[in-house]
Amino acid sequence: MSTYQAQVGLHPGDDGDRNVGLKLFALFAGVTIPVVMLIGLWLAVSAFQARDDARHAAATVHRLSATGSSASMPGMTQTASATVGAVATPSYAGIAPANADALAMRHAAYPAVLPPAPAGDVAAVKLDIQHRAVSIAPGIKYEAWTFGSTVPGPVVHVRQGQLVKVTLHNSSPMPHSVDFHAAQIAPNVAFSDVQPGGDKHFSFRATAPGVFMYHCGTAPAFMHIANGMYGAIIVEPKAMPRADREYVLVSSEWYLNSAGEKTPAALDLTKADQMTPDWVTWNGYAGQYKTHPLTADPGQTVRFWVVDAGPSLNTEFHVVGTVLARAWLNADLVDAPQHEIQTAVVAAGGGGVFDVKIDKPGIYPFVSHSFASVQMGQVGLLNVGHVAGTMSH
Repeated sequence: MSTYQAQVGLHPGDDGDRNVGLKLFALFAGVTIPVVMLIGLWLAVSAFQARDDARHAAATVHRLSATGSSASMPGMTQTASATVGAVATPSYAGIAPANADALAMRHAAYPAVLPPAPAGDVAAVKLDIQHRAVSIAPGIKYEAWTFGSTVPGPVVHVRQGQLVKVTLHNSSPMPHSVDFHAAQIAPNVAFSDVQPGGDKHFSFRATAPGVFMYHCGTAPAFMHIANGMYGAIIVEPKAMPRADREYVLVSSEWYLNSAGEKTPAALDLTKADQMTPDWVTWNGYAGQYKTHPLTADPGQTVRFWVVDAGPSLNTEFHVVGTVLARAWLNADLVDAPQHEIQTAVVAAGGGGVFDVKIDKPGIYPFVSHSFASVQMGQVGLLNVGHVAGTMSH
């Protein structure tokens, strides 16, 4: 045995044993390492698939929770775009059929005149929730969710101090609710969901004067508002300066997943998330007060009760050809108004009250001075003196 072999503890014959061991190890490694690599690759692929499945599941949950029901429900047809990470459909702003002018003339404009407030100590408010197709522009229909049969819902006019008794009936196939911004009440009790076919009753004292929004508060409220569930409630104070004409204007946006010509459109949630509407309207229908102008006589005080239902964009209220003689910004009817205002911001979810007095006959457009909204339909005309003709702005 050599000196080296003795030093390292080897004996004759160890070299052969060692060679056999190395060969066995190489054979074992040659088999197991590829297997381990394949198992690792399989685990990696499975992890990626699991991640993708989780994302898909999250998107599905988001869509279903947002709709509150299946995609076949009115107002949520063709909602593939209403998913996480989806791409918005093309803009359908301004699309109109060849007979759009005739359709606009035949359209029955939403009644903008402020209705009278009920007499007595109690104001009864009854709202029936529906899902129905509504017209939002000449020849353009939308599968809306509504209070009553219109978008916006009916104007509620009460006097400060009255007890407002609300009856809500849900004729739709999914849960809904109503949230009155004028109410000071526990929302988890009064504004809770009403199931299909159900009723809800609650009351509140109208202590704060102003013009307020009401809307569906069922989660996600963003979607319910975007689908048309909003309206205005006016709480008139006891000592309000006199006006000769009073009109209610509700500003809102429409986000369409199709043009709405052949079949009614529904909500494109991605457009709504990105705040890129197809139409912006006064009282739910583009340009309706151009073909059916509001009227006044020279020298009369005209009052506009304005609500911005959003769901997202502000309104910059402006009357072309005059100034706002009195402007109760933020619908603050407790403090004195501002005077001679050119443009007043009405925040989404907020309101404002504005008086104009126009002495000269003529046609005076009222708009949001965010002129992209004008291009999408948010323009109307105040015809002072019943003059002939029309104008655009």
